[in-house]
Amino acid sequence: MVTTHYSESEFGDLHRRLFILRVGLLLVVVLLGLRLWHLQIYEGPYYRDLSENNRTRLVLLEPARGLIYDRHGVLLANNVPSFSLYVTPEDVKDREVLIQQLTDLLGLDPTIVRKKMTTKGSKLLPRKIKDRMTLRDATLVESHRLDMPGVMIQVESQRNYPDGVTAAHLLGYVGEISADQLEKPEFLDLHQGSIVGQYGVEKSYDRHMRGMAGQKSVEVDALGHEKKASVVERPQAGNDLYLTIDVRLQKVAEDLLGQEHGAIVALDPNSGDILAMASRPGFDPNVLSRELTAKQWVEIVQDEGRPLNNRAAQGQYPPGSIFKIPMAVAALETKTMSPSSTVFCNGGYQFGKRVYHDWKASGHGYVDLHNALVHSCDVYFYTIGQRMGIDVMAEVGKDFGLGKATGGELPSERSGIMPSTAWKQKAKKEQWLPGETISAAIGQGYVTVTPLQMASLVGTVANDGVHYRPRLVQAVMDRTSGNLQELPAVPRGRINAKPETFRVIKDALADVVTKGTATKAKSSLVTIAGKTGTAQVAALRTGSEESIPKKFRDHAWFVAFAPVESPKIAVVVLAEHMGHGGSAAAPLAKEVIETYMKLTPQVPAVTSDLTGVNGSGRSSKDS
Repeated sequence: MVTTHYSESEFGDLHRRLFILRVGLLLVVVLLGLRLWHLQIYEGPYYRDLSENNRTRLVLLEPARGLIYDRHGVLLANNVPSFSLYVTPEDVKDREVLIQQLTDLLGLDPTIVRKKMTTKGSKLLPRKIKDRMTLRDATLVESHRLDMPGVMIQVESQRNYPDGVTAAHLLGYVGEISADQLEKPEFLDLHQGSIVGQYGVEKSYDRHMRGMAGQKSVEVDALGHEKKASVVERPQAGNDLYLTIDVRLQKVAEDLLGQEHGAIVALDPNSGDILAMASRPGFDPNVLSRELTAKQWVEIVQDEGRPLNNRAAQGQYPPGSIFKIPMAVAALETKTMSPSSTVFCNGGYQFGKRVYHDWKASGHGYVDLHNALVHSCDVYFYTIGQRMGIDVMAEVGKDFGLGKATGGELPSERSGIMPSTAWKQKAKKEQWLPGETISAAIGQGYVTVTPLQMASLVGTVANDGVHYRPRLVQAVMDRTSGNLQELPAVPRGRINAKPETFRVIKDALADVVTKGTATKAKSSLVTIAGKTGTAQVAALRTGSEESIPKKFRDHAWFVAFAPVESPKIAVVVLAEHMGHGGSAAAPLAKEVIETYMKLTPQVPAVTSDLTGVNGSGRSSKDS
């Protein structure tokens, strides 16, 4: 047997090594203990929450959007059940693989899917990838869910417009909230995937109609598949809107325009209620409420017909001889002319070295104000315009609401231009020229208006100078309480003119229809008063109108009210590139007025309707 002997120095060295080992082991134990304390005690709540979130998800429940009705309770916009595709980023193992799977299954644009999956927000909240899915698509996704962790199908309500293109510019359309909109204060309570109004009353009354989202708690497995769900908070449906339009009259107005470009507006002069507002060409809000590709959107906005332009409230046109109505009021009120004052019209008006022609080359002879309106004598209004000056004309025009938006509920309404010396200096950095006053006197030159402004103007004349703000929304019904809140008519004051002035003007407008430039508007059913207008689009040229390309032909105007004795409806027709107001626009206004008079005796009062629904749930030539 061999015995190993250690020297004293070797034994001491071994002892020191053992001591260092013990100290090292002790330090390791202490460090492990500290780490366990840090994880379990100090950061314990964080990891408990993380653990909970790894097996539970908070899913937002989208609310049903409020419904839209016409003035008699006819449904214009509702909601239909549909399927939406959501993805929870936290549960996605490989984002690019999932994007490819969804692209192959549903034909989605991978760029759009990737953008939606990477938007700002918690990865634990599902992101809406696609809505309005077909049953086939939803079934296809469900059959592949085991291969696509984090994917979920939700049944939601989607916006629907039963009548398609009818009243599209009024109703508007909805769409998923954009990243830019999410940054705005009015959308702070919304989230990616929320549906908001993008146009029309859907946009201007979005806060009323969009409702409030609910939420549910969903228990998921390791692959993010739903195992159990419980509703935490139910969604609250949006409020319902009741519009002032009569959809029957709306359809007639749209049918009258047909394939031509233009607008028709009808309103109640006694309240400002818009009874119909048609604009052509139009669009189908059902199509625009879906998610469009960039190519589809470009095709729509670059369409030469500009279907998204609401010509009634956004189209700005020279008013032509319609402008002679406020000119006549100004002439009487400023005493520039009396009703019996006459002007000799020989077919032209000499001003400096230039002759301003009348639409009637042979002239009208001696005319007073009444006959100047009835036969639309340009020379008469050239004369009074030159005598008054542009600033007086502008003041009266602004009293009638020209040069500013009417204040109605539709977004992006245009204001038109009521020029003055100050306006030109500010807008053009130039002085006003005397010859420009002559052109403005017959609604040409810098003067531009919208059809809605013209409807409001003729309504004001019909109402003896009392001016109402056009109203499109009549009432809002609170879905929670069932209470109906009627929105009152808003008077905007009275034109500063004597009653006798309006009597003279209205008598002349009545004769325009019976023996003047608008005999094609004469009706056997009701008395109609009106004024024709033809707005010059391009410089005068020789040759017949038929030889001029349509896009250079004049716009046709006609404004009217009826019955003359007690006006109940005011109408404006603007037909783009259709020539003379008396031949192209006046017959359409007559049709609208007669339709309204036929419909009116057959319907009950507006308030009872709502209560019932609530209870149940060239120069300016005219010819």
